[in-house]
Amino acid sequence: MTSPARQGFGAEWSASLRNGSDAELRGWVDSALGWCDAADAIALGHFRRNPVTAQKPDRSFVTEADTAVERLLRERITDAYPGHGVVGEEFGAESAGASVRWFVDPIDGTHNYLRGIPVFATLMGVERDGELQAGIISAPALGGRWFAWRGGGAWGAGPLSGTDRQGTPRRLRVSRISVLADAQVIYAGTQDVIASGEAPGFMHLLQASWRERGFGDFWGYTLLAEGAAEVMLEVGLSIWDIAAPSVLVEEAGGRVTDFSGRRTFHRGTTLATNGALHDTVVTLLGSGSGTTAE
Repeated sequence: MTSPARQGFGAEWSASLRNGSDAELRGWVDSALGWCDAADAIALGHFRRNPVTAQKPDRSFVTEADTAVERLLRERITDAYPGHGVVGEEFGAESAGASVRWFVDPIDGTHNYLRGIPVFATLMGVERDGELQAGIISAPALGGRWFAWRGGGAWGAGPLSGTDRQGTPRRLRVSRISVLADAQVIYAGTQDVIASGEAPGFMHLLQASWRERGFGDFWGYTLLAEGAAEVMLEVGLSIWDIAAPSVLVEEAGGRVTDFSGRRTFHRGTTLATNGALHDTVVTLLGSGSGTTAE
């Protein structure tokens, strides 16, 4: 039987990708969590207060909170780690050839944010020499934070994440469900997935699962990492959307690939699972016809 490490998921496999000391990677995470205090204040300060909004060329929206949070984080990263690069959704790449790069999504879920829906977050992922090393997610309106680093595990903090009364973060692990008929499937949007043409078996996947819900953006990945769901998929992603969630899921023991099963974060399609169901879901997504739910 092939070991989880060889299959490309599990704690041992994720730890094998670490490039740097545990102290260094944890230091990046601790710094980012500290910066999130100020970023959260900005985001909440504009939330449900009709923030100034513009439409970008791709017809997505950007608010004054998006730009203010990204400016803040770029300043903090540059001050703390002057040799690091930054790639952000709103202001592009800075020192893009640096060995260590930060991927910043100032407000993941901007459309939720605009409509007053509290499912939005600031995302930061850290890469060294082409391999993601750490991820930080802060969702201030939900009162939750999630973070992970290679070999350090995946963790949740705040009331939403199950922190105890002493404020101790909770270690996260994916579920052990191995039968699709018992699995909960989460996806960002039915129309987007179908229109992409990348998942002809999408509706069959939903029919074969125990339960399906449309919780998009970062939240689907946190639910997967917490063991509350087994499958999360979406299309149209950029690296800043998936960098932080992918580290969280992989450190929690799950697996992240594109819809064809390739571990890449640059094709726009993302499939995250608890690992045990991954190959089954890849096959079903690509089949365009029903299969057994095993």
